[in-house]
Amino acid sequence: MKQQPKIYIGLPILNEFENLTNLIKCLKDQSVQDFDLVACVNQYDTWWESPDMRLQCHDNQKSIQLLESQTDIRVVVIDKSSKGSGWPEKKGGVGWARKTVMDYISNAANSNDLVVSIDADTYYPPDYLEAVINSFTNIPEIIGLSLPYYHRLNGRTNRLILRYEIYMRNYLLNMLRIDNPYAFTALGSAIAVPVWAYRKIGGLTPVKSGEDFYFLQKLAKTGKIGIWADTRAYPSARFSERVLFGTGPALIKGEKGNWESYPIYPGNLFDKVKETFDLFPDLFIKDIPTPMDDFLKTQFRSENLWSPLRKNYKDKNNFVKACMNKVDGLRILQFLKKEHQHLIEDDVYRIDKMLLADLNQLRNTLFEKEITIRKQIEITGI
Repeated sequence: MKQQPKIYIGLPILNEFENLTNLIKCLKDQSVQDFDLVACVNQYDTWWESPDMRLQCHDNQKSIQLLESQTDIRVVVIDKSSKGSGWPEKKGGVGWARKTVMDYISNAANSNDLVVSIDADTYYPPDYLEAVINSFTNIPEIIGLSLPYYHRLNGRTNRLILRYEIYMRNYLLNMLRIDNPYAFTALGSAIAVPVWAYRKIGGLTPVKSGEDFYFLQKLAKTGKIGIWADTRAYPSARFSERVLFGTGPALIKGEKGNWESYPIYPGNLFDKVKETFDLFPDLFIKDIPTPMDDFLKTQFRSENLWSPLRKNYKDKNNFVKACMNKVDGLRILQFLKKEHQHLIEDDVYRIDKMLLADLNQLRNTLFEKEITIRKQIEITGI
């Protein structure tokens, strides 16, 4: 009988002491208790010399003390916070912190063990780790897992997080509708990956923002990402300037009425993406126009998009895969944003003036639809 994989939980921490007690309780309440928590408490070393940042330094020290005092769970603390141990100026941030814990786990774990990436400000129900194990057990061919999520409402940010979540769900639902290989939601708080897969793709790339997106994209270029687990993560909604894009910056922009970076893309733009992907097999024979040509020629600074791939990939299946790797999730997002700029405002969905209750109802409707599709795809393969 195959041995059940062991769980390693990867946790980056910066100024999270007030959230740690609740998170530790979540972990102690898990139905699966055979896990190791690996936490990287991190900041730039120069913050110790900055009066504006010193409070965060002391908060990190309290987090280290709390983690090291735990006796009911196994904890490894990677100290990138204490004086002399923090990040240098040219290396740091959540990307490096998440890579540091994942690399540590990769070196310590067996190949079939699982890395579960979490965040300190997120609630995880007692069945969370068990559901992660079940997903990989039931669908062993998946190379990673992007779990369902549902943001908690907390008052001031309610309208903002609902608007942002509707953007996210509209994007994913359309990507699922067109059956795109990059149909996933990138939340660092809701990702899991087998150790063997982490090693296979060469680990996580420590970019300053979007490390979760680029990590899932690397996985998607290598194999199938699972999107269903019979549980969900509950991230919090808070303002943050720690990264350049994502939930925190979106809320800051949204409070100023600026949703330009997070529009509700109309479905016909995704149809152009689908038409392009559907033409990849025909491009193996010769160049033919695609709806994304103008964008791709500008993006790659070349009029010759496909013939180099035909030269390097003599098999049609490998050629199509190469096309998918070239027109990846990042390129799709860039295409959507560029095309959206040309739309007249009246032609796009207007939700910014909806009542809060109506926004929440729309979020819940999209959530239920998304959950149904996630489950259907993973269970039936359709």
